[in-house]
Amino acid sequence: MPKTYEEINEKIKTGQVVVVTAEEMIDIVEEEGPAKAAQKVDVVTTGTFGPMCSSGAFLNFGHANPRMSVSKAWLNDVSAYAGLAAVDLYIGATEVAEHDPLNRDHPGEFRYGGGHVIQELIAGQDVRLQAISYGTDCYPRPELDTWLNIADLNECFLCNPRNAYQNYNVAVNLAPEGDLYTYMGVLKADLGNANYCSAAQLSPLMNDPYYRTIGIGTRIFLGGAQGYVFWPGTQHDPTVARTEKGLPKGGAATLATVGDMKQMNPEWVVGVSMYGYGVSLQLGLGGAIPVLDEDMARFTAVKDEDIVAPIVDYSHNYPNNEGEPVGYVSYQELKSGQISVNGKQVPTGSLSSYPKAREIAEILKEWIKGGQFLVSEPVQLLPSADSGQTFKPLIERPVQGEVV
Repeated sequence: MPKTYEEINEKIKTGQVVVVTAEEMIDIVEEEGPAKAAQKVDVVTTGTFGPMCSSGAFLNFGHANPRMSVSKAWLNDVSAYAGLAAVDLYIGATEVAEHDPLNRDHPGEFRYGGGHVIQELIAGQDVRLQAISYGTDCYPRPELDTWLNIADLNECFLCNPRNAYQNYNVAVNLAPEGDLYTYMGVLKADLGNANYCSAAQLSPLMNDPYYRTIGIGTRIFLGGAQGYVFWPGTQHDPTVARTEKGLPKGGAATLATVGDMKQMNPEWVVGVSMYGYGVSLQLGLGGAIPVLDEDMARFTAVKDEDIVAPIVDYSHNYPNNEGEPVGYVSYQELKSGQISVNGKQVPTGSLSSYPKAREIAEILKEWIKGGQFLVSEPVQLLPSADSGQTFKPLIERPVQGEVV
């Protein structure tokens, strides 16, 4: 008999829930089969910890005296967007500090940015706010220079347009000479290395490949606290080609997420510098998948050997937005430390941390066992392959005359 969210949550509240991590579910399904596993297990926990560039934070710092409507602002010398209301700001994770030169002759000089500001706020550190305004009758103050602390902010929450890619590229550099400095790390010339970024068998969306339980309103682990999915993430593409087992062979689904920074832990929200590229935010995210039926038991037993990712050339195909993948490779092969590309043995490296992903799944498991985390039925599921939603490239159109 299929289970309901209400039945599973009642088990959580009464301490009778059976919850395991996605790694543990693999063994259970192999030993007992998906039908018995579905009867035995109520919830499967997942996790991922990697750079998620499409992240940022809203904050409201209250009104100064006299009042001011901020038109431009900087937090620790990082530009924050002020085109909201008088004292609301949004700071993006990849915004680079003004003092870090955008100079390709000095590729290592991206030391600080929005991701670091977000981490420092969560850690309780003071952050300098500098702001200017054109001034109005109701908001006359023209300048502000002060210190902010998360304890004093009215609101401060992560609001991330795109997190937790269901799958992603394996990045390589086919050019015979010249290393590349990318958001996938440094890619050495002539297939010197291959970088990937996914928790694969532990990743939330890989354990729910058809989005049967993840959608708007889904409660998640976000940055060390409870957060929520509030929309499909940007670039959400459920039409990506799939394997015989139904697993996407490319990026596919993404999540838009939100959570209260005042409840978060800086261990799980970390500003990072990407050598020669810029800055980002290393973010911990986890999901609790309710085992509603036999199909969900089968899905949550996904293994690295079953998941493949596209090998993409970042020297030509990726920047020019053209061409097919060089090939496909399983995450079991990637995690072995070496793969074969065009007949050459290539060392691999991961931008995401599998040990941290495992830790997130364990934390979620303990939260659920302790009755601190309930599974939430989505208000609306994520768009599926038959929704008509796909990810399209920009169609450029010539502009005539002067651009105003």
